[in-house]
Amino acid sequence: MGYSMTAADNLFENLRLELRRGSLALAVLAQLRREHYGYTLRKALAERGLAIEESTLYPLLRRLESQGLLLSQWREEDKRNKRFYRLSPAGELMLVQLLQEWNTINASLNSIL
Repeated sequence: MGYSMTAADNLFENLRLELRRGSLALAVLAQLRREHYGYTLRKALAERGLAIEESTLYPLLRRLESQGLLLSQWREEDKRNKRFYRLSPAGELMLVQLLQEWNTINASLNSIL
């Protein structure tokens, strides 16, 4: 059952994206304990080793907001309108729950690995 390099690379990329997807949501929620607009959020995540493309970040922000986990507000800063995001009360509670789950999964994986 040999994979060509292309198929193996494609499989790795699909699994990597699947693994990353949940981690990004958790990272965004954690970072939004403090208010950010898109650019400063991307920069803060990248500085901590988690680069995220705009094409991934903005749909994620919209989804988290539609789920009631984020609040956003348009404000003018530096003569430009920017949308600022922060955790909602429901988002704060969800972050606590997800961090507990993350720590449990992480401890289990460390034990297995």
